Amino acid sequence: MNQRRYNIYFHTHTISGIIIAALLYVIFFAGSFSFFRDDISAWQKGKSVANQKLDADYNYLLDSLGEKYNTKGRNFDFYVLRQGHGTYVNMSTSQDTTISKPKPKEERKGRRRGRDKDGDSAYFLHYFTDKSQSSYDEGYDMGEFLYRLHFLAQVNYIPIRIGTPFGYLLAGIVSFLFLFALITGLFLHWDKIKSNFFIFRPWSKWKTVWTDMHTALGVIGFPFQFVFAVTGVILIVNFVLISPFSKLLYEGDQDKLYRDLQYTRGAEVAYTYNPMQKDFDLNAFVASWQQKWGKSQVTRVYIRNYMDESMEVILESTPFSQTSFAGSGYTRVQIATGKIVEEKSPYTDGNHIDRVKSLIYHLHFGDFGGKPLRIVFFVLGLMGCVVIISGIMIWLVARDKVNVPAYKRKFNFWAANFFLSMCLAMLPVTAFTFIVVKVLPTVNMTVIFSAYFYSWLVLTIYLMLWRNLTVVNKHVLLLSAILCFAVPVANGIVTNLWFWNAITVRAFDILFIDMLFLVLSVCSVLGFIKVRKDGKEFKILKTQKS
Repeated sequence: MNQRRYNIYFHTHTISGIIIAALLYVIFFAGSFSFFRDDISAWQKGKSVANQKLDADYNYLLDSLGEKYNTKGRNFDFYVLRQGHGTYVNMSTSQDTTISKPKPKEERKGRRRGRDKDGDSAYFLHYFTDKSQSSYDEGYDMGEFLYRLHFLAQVNYIPIRIGTPFGYLLAGIVSFLFLFALITGLFLHWDKIKSNFFIFRPWSKWKTVWTDMHTALGVIGFPFQFVFAVTGVILIVNFVLISPFSKLLYEGDQDKLYRDLQYTRGAEVAYTYNPMQKDFDLNAFVASWQQKWGKSQVTRVYIRNYMDESMEVILESTPFSQTSFAGSGYTRVQIATGKIVEEKSPYTDGNHIDRVKSLIYHLHFGDFGGKPLRIVFFVLGLMGCVVIISGIMIWLVARDKVNVPAYKRKFNFWAANFFLSMCLAMLPVTAFTFIVVKVLPTVNMTVIFSAYFYSWLVLTIYLMLWRNLTVVNKHVLLLSAILCFAVPVANGIVTNLWFWNAITVRAFDILFIDMLFLVLSVCSVLGFIKVRKDGKEFKILKTQKS
């Protein structure tokens, strides 16, 4: 490789990498834990859903709403959770103007989840397992928090008005720059990729260890990281990619474009003001289609004009990945007449859109290989965190030389000090928040936000004030070892689901989270012993005297 190309790749890799380092670490760290989102939710609530036969009782849900509201003429949207143990419910105001007063329709800006704030509508989370209900804020848990943190959704609460959610846009930009860092990094090491592929010298000096970790783990994890960068860009900033096509091919009608891409369904049904003359059993309706479609899961249920003569029900289904990697089922039925308006099999009627969407979703969420694959993805995600940390250290050491002005060295050190303190603090802060949500009697979105972000801020400042990266590493590893070990202890004390009890009642999802933090605690102890034995104090070089 000639020197000019090497310099281009080197500087592009370095600049793009250091700009996004901290945010990319947050995305990788939170995203790694998000693979176990359902297990984390079960752990926090102390209610295992593993190996349980789940009965989705939609009739009970509709009857319970009928006790509080006049449900005639309303639209219902059920967004079923991935494990099928609950559903988000979006109930609109009634189409019958004698029940709900009509209000002017607001102009929609892009695609979003509908949550009417009218007092006559409702949006909440319903659990089929214990028939309990809660608002989104009340049902918010650490699984949801870490999942949304991995695409910076919490940043959306910062009042930055740019016409689109700022957190999503920022995560998309980070993913896009990450592609540059990945590709240029591969080009940098291309000439030695074969000879140095298996080189790792953990007993050499620290600079060599950082370099080997960055290059070896970076090359090994390149396919995984590349897949996540590409799918992340598509999932997070698809509105940027789609906007030109909506203006060029759809004359600015984004709703029609999203319908063609199967993100939304056109289900406008005229209200007749004539009550339906027969009863309707939603459980039996869903069960009949579930039986017809076989090995698939109903993911969405839409009811239009409930108990009106024009009532329609729409089902969406996704086949299990072991049966069909791509595909989606869809049916639309007029209940009064039993006429099937539309039908699409999840197995035989797959189209190009199904194949592309399924490929992107399965590769990004790792839901096609069970728990073993998610564990592999988790380890690869943490490897990405190690690559980021080692890259920051390489960047700092390369610029800490006597020929570099003192003020630049100080700036570089404080930048690295901030990045490392912020990134490394995430593990003990995450473990601390797990303990908080387990011991507190009431947990909601506000509690999780306060516990996580305030402790993260305090610990980051505390670590930065040491102004010594080796001390920062020691403190983080010691705190991580203690707090990660305390996670299963807190769970055992509060719920009595100790390891042996969890095995007895087959609460394997809760047991897995306890074991995960126990392993992280052991790894932190081993790391602490290693750093305490071989760690050397890192200081800013003194200015050379003339």
